Amino acid sequence: MPQRPDPERAAWAAAAVRRFAAATNLLVAGRTVRVLGGDPRDAAALVALLTGLGARTAADPAPADHEPVDDEPIDQLWCLGDPDESTAAVERETDRPRGATLVVVDAGRYAPAVDEDAFGPVAPARPGVLAVPTLSDDVFLVSTGREPEDDPAAEDRIRWARRSMPVARAVAAELRDGGLLRGTRIGVAMVLEPKTAVLSLLLRDAGAEVVVYAHADETDDAVADVLRRAGMPVHADSTASLAEQHRLALAMLDTRPHVLLDDGSHLIRLAHQERPELLPTMLGAAEETTSGLRPLRVMAERGELGIPVVAVNDARAKTCFDNRFGTGQSTVFATLDLVDPLPSAVHRVRPGGTAVVAGFGPVGEGVAQVLVALGFRVTVAEVDPVRALQARFAGHAVAPFVDAVRDADLVVSASGVADTVDHTVLRACAVGAVVSVAGGVDDEVALSAAASAGAVRTAVAQHVERLTWPDGHQVLVLAGGNGVNTSAAEGNPVEIMDLSFAVQLGALRMLLERGDELPRAVVPVDPAVDEATARVALAAWGSRVAPPVRIAEQPADRERDVRTHRFGTPR
Repeated sequence: MPQRPDPERAAWAAAAVRRFAAATNLLVAGRTVRVLGGDPRDAAALVALLTGLGARTAADPAPADHEPVDDEPIDQLWCLGDPDESTAAVERETDRPRGATLVVVDAGRYAPAVDEDAFGPVAPARPGVLAVPTLSDDVFLVSTGREPEDDPAAEDRIRWARRSMPVARAVAAELRDGGLLRGTRIGVAMVLEPKTAVLSLLLRDAGAEVVVYAHADETDDAVADVLRRAGMPVHADSTASLAEQHRLALAMLDTRPHVLLDDGSHLIRLAHQERPELLPTMLGAAEETTSGLRPLRVMAERGELGIPVVAVNDARAKTCFDNRFGTGQSTVFATLDLVDPLPSAVHRVRPGGTAVVAGFGPVGEGVAQVLVALGFRVTVAEVDPVRALQARFAGHAVAPFVDAVRDADLVVSASGVADTVDHTVLRACAVGAVVSVAGGVDDEVALSAAASAGAVRTAVAQHVERLTWPDGHQVLVLAGGNGVNTSAAEGNPVEIMDLSFAVQLGALRMLLERGDELPRAVVPVDPAVDEATARVALAAWGSRVAPPVRIAEQPADRERDVRTHRFGTPR
């Protein structure tokens, strides 16, 4: 078994990777990386973390007198040592297929490991990311030694997201070329950040009329303004009160969208509650979250669902990646990015500490994986005994939630169920523990019950509050108990949302082509959408994949032989 890096190196590596993710909003899992130079112990700590998060290390390049290694281009070059060595490596890597992005990460621990001036003029690609046009349109520089500029730069962030969303672009191009979206009004009700802006613009460019709504805590005002300048109606304001959000949501519905693309099913349910006259004119909706599908299935069982809703969340190309790898990375990174700047006396979270994850569905699996990669000892609290057993087989301790939190430094709810972190659990948390939510639904953390018991909420920092009970017991709650990755950060990585939005577009095609035939129920995504999404993604990521195997058709006049031949020719 490889030896774990010492805590100081592990903490440095964790900070470097989180700064990379904050600057780029890119994914670590599934990417091909190379770590170059530096102290071998630093390099080993960084490799251990990157591979623990799901990255794959590339083979070292062949020496000049050897045949080159036949492998796909690397996605990320992490430079730790001599700038001249880094410059030579970058120049070697620029010989790559067009569109294959290389992110060069200056992760020098004590001094810069990349000489930015060696490549000629550079230009901002988005805050914290520099383009190197003299080398290639596909090479970018990031430094983990500095924080990204505090600049909305919404246009740059949208352009950056668009270049990293080849799968959604390809599906949208098919819709555009087929003319399916002409004259269709689509309501987009999702977290309003650069990736959602790209989806909205792709829909518009494919011929749809697009109208956008977002909740206040999920609205990036700079991104909303870009869409407005593009002529798109946007009903969203990060400062809106609850009453104003209600008014904005109804205003979006009053544009009479033919299809709703929803996150949490709030607009789908609001249409049924307050605008039922719209339902007969709608082709249907697509819902992309587990928590959003739960109430819709109840409505369908009661015969109250008036439109077909495609269960985007249940598609394999969504759940296997968005829920696990995307939400896992974005939740844990956003949590620690909020906690790290706080004085150490304010909270318990420390490198190598303990964490509890409530729920072990795909989101909980991803959160636990990232926490373990970062050195936390994880206990899983799960009421489903089969999932609890899965957690045990994955190497985690398993315990009842109220018991697990007593000595935990960090508590992450990954259930998507209201009152998961109920008042009893909050009171059982260790003093100074940090409570965070992945994704999240309303009241997943029982803040109202805590207030009724006399707890006072005090702002400690942006997106950080202290709950203090009359007896002096204190815990910290992040992002007001909402999903920390969307309320206090830029959401899931771009490549992950590329897959999810490609599935959304596939669901939209289903509704456009045969919405009238679909039942007024929660309907699954066609398996062909999963397969097509995955194949386009594999090609975009530079992986070769075998063509689909076509099973020979059975002649119509011959029945298939299902008899066993294990014991000789059947009589």
